Amino acid sequence: MRIRRALISVSDKTGIVELAQFLVDKHITLLSTGGSARLLQQQGIPVTEVADYTGFPEMMDGRVKTLHPKIHGGLLGRRVEDGAVMQQHGIEPIDLLVVNLYPFAQTISNPHCTLEQAIEQIDIGGPAMLRSAAKNQDAVVVLTDPNDYRLFMEHYAKEGNCSLDRRRAYAAKVFAHTAVYDATIAHYLQQQISAADKFPDFFISITEKVHDLRYGENPHQQAALYRDINVHAPSLVNATQHQGKKLSFNNLVDADSAWACVQQFSATTCVIVKHANPCGVASGASLLESYQRAYATDPTSAFGGIIAFNQEVDAITAKAIIEQQFVELIIAPTFTGDALGLLANKPAVRALSLLAPPSASTDFTFKHIKGGLVVQEDDTLNDVASWHCVTKHAPSDSQLADLRFAWWVAKFVKSNAVVYAKHEQTLGIGAGQTSRVSSAELGILKAQAAGLIIADSVLASDAFFPFRDGVDAAAAAGVSAIVQPGGSIRDAEIIAAANEHNIAMIFTKVRHFRH
Repeated sequence: MRIRRALISVSDKTGIVELAQFLVDKHITLLSTGGSARLLQQQGIPVTEVADYTGFPEMMDGRVKTLHPKIHGGLLGRRVEDGAVMQQHGIEPIDLLVVNLYPFAQTISNPHCTLEQAIEQIDIGGPAMLRSAAKNQDAVVVLTDPNDYRLFMEHYAKEGNCSLDRRRAYAAKVFAHTAVYDATIAHYLQQQISAADKFPDFFISITEKVHDLRYGENPHQQAALYRDINVHAPSLVNATQHQGKKLSFNNLVDADSAWACVQQFSATTCVIVKHANPCGVASGASLLESYQRAYATDPTSAFGGIIAFNQEVDAITAKAIIEQQFVELIIAPTFTGDALGLLANKPAVRALSLLAPPSASTDFTFKHIKGGLVVQEDDTLNDVASWHCVTKHAPSDSQLADLRFAWWVAKFVKSNAVVYAKHEQTLGIGAGQTSRVSSAELGILKAQAAGLIIADSVLASDAFFPFRDGVDAAAAAGVSAIVQPGGSIRDAEIIAAANEHNIAMIFTKVRHFRH
């Protein structure tokens, strides 16, 4: 199809002067609105203002300017079936539409944006024109992405037309663009107007592709990384990668778990994750000490793991890591220049810097199931205030500190989760077992394999003990204090077992399952 008339109305002016000049050089008549028309006129490009074309002035501070039969008729009119009625009403065909929309998402990203300011950035005429042109893709070319201008010009210059396949591809892009635009507005208004309803009738989440991943969980599965356009807090999606190849699907999942876990601690802490489970966590007087103690929990599992720190990585710690183990990724708020210099000698090691997210989180967890998804709030509850001792012996202050440490680690271990700890260091972690006693026993075996002594340590269980066997196993290993939610029909039996073994036991009244 040949293009004789084009309408340009863009908020993002990127590349528009070059495109308009190209169109004029191809003897295409230009219509335009407001700021777009002024820009083209200033560049000496001949253009007719839409108000002059329709004979109807812009009004209501620009709210009404393109909502006119000569515009939508020119876009929607079928060139054969509607030719007579178009001629009868003086409606000329518009063969090319170049439109992008008011910057609503950019506006609301400003933390000081008011509801009134946001509403004024809701585009009405733009989406209407885009939809009209995209519907009539048999006769109209529609461009909404400045990144498409160059390729369009190359094809049109070479071929003298725009093929139906390209028109349909542009139209599909338009409907995706307007869908995201409308969803962004709906998401914002739900937050502003219906904040009390966390789970409305339609849960709107809008994501855009960041890049392809090398593969998914397994090499035969294709995968890609997407970002949620309504989440502006620091995250792995916008982290700074200093070196190494792109993160894989599994890297991202493991890194997300490691970063979330290490953010629980204010003391200098290291978390090592393997297969989405912490395999070593420790706090220390220095970053190096925290790493060495975390690594000591399970050196075997730490091989090829993800290491997360909540403090800047220095050269001495970076040197210890690369000399001691193979690591896929190190993630921290920042790295010193010397640390990055050392890591550069190991180009296979990925290094990411990522600031901690704001303390107040409104994020959700999504899990896809066939045919839909389940949505829940993130588990951000800090429940220490609800703790109470249920045994004859109360934990000491040092035991309480270790119980809190172990409890926060257990929150990030796959259920069933049992964590042994002492002096703010994990000694053994039992993860993902189908019975709680198996997790308790696995944690002991892990500690023994690492040569760590569980005697006088503490234990955290992410859910209640259904039977006393888990308590008995812990007691046999030398555990002196336990923290668990409570709530079992056998709580009295569990408490009696703890008293029998002279173990202090805390009930939290809160469970932290992680499936």
